[in-house]
Amino acid sequence: MALACEITPLSAFLSTNLNNKIETFDRLGDRIKRSLGFPLVSLEIHTDQLRENIQIAVEYFTKYAGYTREYMIFDSDLYETNKGIRLDLLYTLANTDLDSNAKKVAGTNPRGPSVEFYGETPESIFTATSSILSSAFAASTTLSSTFTDGIDQFELFDKTLYSTITSFNTSLSSSFKENRRKTLSMEGTSTDATTFQNVYDYDVMDYRKVMSVTDFEQGSSSGINTLFTLEQTLAQQTYFSYALGNYGFDLVSWYSLKEWMDTREKMLAIRKDIQFDERTQYLTMYPQPKLERFYGVISCYLERPIRDIIKEQWVYEYALALSMITIGRVRGKFGSVNLLGGGSLNADMLSEGSTKKAELEQKLLEGSSPGMGDNDPTLFFVG
Repeated sequence: MALACEITPLSAFLSTNLNNKIETFDRLGDRIKRSLGFPLVSLEIHTDQLRENIQIAVEYFTKYAGYTREYMIFDSDLYETNKGIRLDLLYTLANTDLDSNAKKVAGTNPRGPSVEFYGETPESIFTATSSILSSAFAASTTLSSTFTDGIDQFELFDKTLYSTITSFNTSLSSSFKENRRKTLSMEGTSTDATTFQNVYDYDVMDYRKVMSVTDFEQGSSSGINTLFTLEQTLAQQTYFSYALGNYGFDLVSWYSLKEWMDTREKMLAIRKDIQFDERTQYLTMYPQPKLERFYGVISCYLERPIRDIIKEQWVYEYALALSMITIGRVRGKFGSVNLLGGGSLNADMLSEGSTKKAELEQKLLEGSSPGMGDNDPTLFFVG
């Protein structure tokens, strides 16, 4: 039986969770179409519809999951009065050659991070696909002494040694296979990466966005409380009361006094209150930093780049469910049209996709199946 389509090489399907071959929207679209029977079955779905479904899945996933927790220390001088501090641009570790701190945060005259903040992709490695006898290097004193027993199949070589071997004998290049260490997708197209910055999403061509700020601590660059704090003194008193005898604060007294100190900070506005707007990416503090200068540390959740999100199993299954709904709606327009051979269009795909869609949304929101949603399973209960 002759096949009407081209067979994809097996290497395109050798994939794991962390070594994933899903790098572009089109590659994920191919997986969805094959799951629905393509190319043996004709699918009533346009490429733009397929990509739209993947986009919806990515947007939904990143709203409730698909993030990394990261920390950052910042200077209060970067704060813009009556506006706040712009976190997504600040997370790029902006180039220190910009004219002023305000320009770094506001994004005016942006020139991007300096080269030390970029990650350079490791060079490719090469695998010997066949054995090479030592006699092949007899004409080279250096190589013959290095490969006294020749080269065995499946041995690994870095790019420098591979170049030395192939420069000596160009015909030996057919005995090696290059294994690229890292690829990126740039605006949906797979690209061999050479230099990239992890805080930038090359698909949307914009900085990764902060989803939420979970914690903020204000530090100080001067004053005795930098080292000797009241909390530290109370903690030492509590320790000594148990270690050296019954004197000083006990644990209950320390907890009560600590609660009073926290209330005092709130009542007198000693501790700053923060508000974060995920749409504008501005973090606002009350009271605002004015004449004082301090260093603060914040804990934030940042969206993962699209190149990481499209590898998620939930995104694939949700886009598959949306595609089933799309095809089901199209087939529903035909009703009970009979096909050649007495068959009919299957309109059940609409209800099947709708059911699958609802199940996946529940898993994402409630984490009912650990690993599908981004919620960790419960490790213990307190009754």
